[in-house]
Amino acid sequence: MNIAYRLNGDLRGKLKDPIGVLIRGSFSETMRRFREIMAKEKPSQLISVGDTVSRNLFKNNISPHVFIIDNLQMRKPVKEAALPAEETIYVKNPPATITEEAANAICDALKSDKTTKIVVNGEEDLLTLVAILYAPENSLVLYGQPREGIVVVKVTEEKRREIQDILREMQNARKTK
Repeated sequence: MNIAYRLNGDLRGKLKDPIGVLIRGSFSETMRRFREIMAKEKPSQLISVGDTVSRNLFKNNISPHVFIIDNLQMRKPVKEAALPAEETIYVKNPPATITEEAANAICDALKSDKTTKIVVNGEEDLLTLVAILYAPENSLVLYGQPREGIVVVKVTEEKRREIQDILREMQNARKTK
């Protein structure tokens, strides 16, 4: 398993802040507000990262093109969500890293016409960065902000540049290990 990126201490704190628009509130309130955003933005693709946010989308009849889960909620194991997908890909991605395997799976899933579930053995949080980097322009990437709500990231060239800068820092951290 090749580690492409590794989180360093400086970035750990920075990445605790939302990298998109934070929608605060209960599950029903965040989903209602998210529907309004979707109606306005008409995203080219919807990608969700995280077990809770992915389950909530499906409960609200919103089907992401790609959803990434790790069968953990707040770092505690949960039963794998029986969420419908045309394809399921299993990858390894240890905490605080991004593996080449996981990044490639996301890239392939984003290019596919199939609804794809990516199940991560390890941790999926940082894979949000890969989804933003490689999703088509005007896609929406959605992830949970623990105890606060959900974060919606609209994929733009500016947002991609921001993510590339973060990944460069992570790549440098990996090289110094």
